[in-house]
Amino acid sequence: MIVNESCYGPAVAELPVIDCCTPLAGSSLNEERAGELEAVMKALADRHRLRIVNLLLRAGGEPVCVCEVQPLLGLSQGTVSHHLKQLVEAGLVSRESRGTYSYFSLVPGALGAVRDVFSAPDRVAVPASGEPAACC
Repeated sequence: MIVNESCYGPAVAELPVIDCCTPLAGSSLNEERAGELEAVMKALADRHRLRIVNLLLRAGGEPVCVCEVQPLLGLSQGTVSHHLKQLVEAGLVSRESRGTYSYFSLVPGALGAVRDVFSAPDRVAVPASGEPAACC
């Protein structure tokens, strides 16, 4: 059957484009920074290291002697030293030697980078019409 377009209009109707969802803003992390944060998060992905970080946070910025950490965690000296070394290498903790003892403290701002990855953006994208689009 042949349709006469002059009587019925075009065979295919063009539909208007509708903004159905807020477009993705993209990642605020480049590949290099994502790799750096991956190392930090790997260091934090251990229950003993999380407890050490929490202990150092609760010290209020004051250096804590390794001799105080060991009994609180109930781990051997070698295991505590291993965990502290991982945190130092990740840039989360600094080490200071005082005589035969080592003192550890959190690096100021080191946890801020991790927090920033999970924080919501200050602004939400709005379509050009100025009104939020209804999504799906």
